[in-house]
Amino acid sequence: MSSLAETSPLAVARTVQALRETVQGWRKAGERVGFVPTMGALHEGHLSLVRLAREQADRVVASVFVNPKQFAPTEDLDRYPRQEAEDARLLASAGCDLLFAPGPEAIYPPGFSTAITVAGVSDDLEGAFRPQMFGGVATVVAKLLIQAAPDVAVFGEKDYQQLLVIKRLVADLDLPVRIVPGPTVREDDGLALSSRNAYLTPEQRMIAGRLNLALADAARRARKGEPVAVIEKDTVAEIGEAGFDSVDYVAIRDAEDLAPFVGAVNGPARVLAAARIGATRLIDNLPI
Repeated sequence: MSSLAETSPLAVARTVQALRETVQGWRKAGERVGFVPTMGALHEGHLSLVRLAREQADRVVASVFVNPKQFAPTEDLDRYPRQEAEDARLLASAGCDLLFAPGPEAIYPPGFSTAITVAGVSDDLEGAFRPQMFGGVATVVAKLLIQAAPDVAVFGEKDYQQLLVIKRLVADLDLPVRIVPGPTVREDDGLALSSRNAYLTPEQRMIAGRLNLALADAARRARKGEPVAVIEKDTVAEIGEAGFDSVDYVAIRDAEDLAPFVGAVNGPARVLAAARIGATRLIDNLPI
């Protein structure tokens, strides 16, 4: 019996063997393979990555795996939304050919004891506030890229620091895959699409849309040559005044390695922020 299950409207691989058999068949036919890893609860931001992968390859695999290794004990692993049937429908509509939906034991079998750390670019910002996250991300992404063996893999710019961590991981380990960044998809008021937006009350949702406005103002000031430290301090205050309960950070950093600037911005840069409304933590970033 085939280890590849058919569900309407998308084929689903539950095991690494089934994934590899399918990908190897495509490769024998001379087809290029694109890959989009996700944790499910898909929205238009994810689907834009699938469509971008489709532009880069003949076949597209998307994975749905809620990775326990990137959640701290105090975080929302159990609350994280899971909706595989709906995710499969959305993936099929975006041009995906195969859903890889492994159980935890397929990714972390008994006795699993390997961890991957990407130092430097992961140390600050999200790495400081969620110290467990990037180790978990690097480990699972390395496994998924080895398992799927794609020609290209697409990651969203919304998680900009994560994108840089993955680029560093791929370069350092000589993984034969090209990493393609996907632009952030936003609501009409500028709020970056995120699965965690579903946690927001209507009142909180109105406040959330102001985060992008504060970052846009910070980017504008940085382009004018104002001191970075002043902009960061003012933007923290602006986000608080917009109604957020707390701000973890606002940082203007080098776009390639997230190194801080001394004085004004003097090259390609990114403004990044993380802030909380109630129990929901939102992140966003804009290019400068």
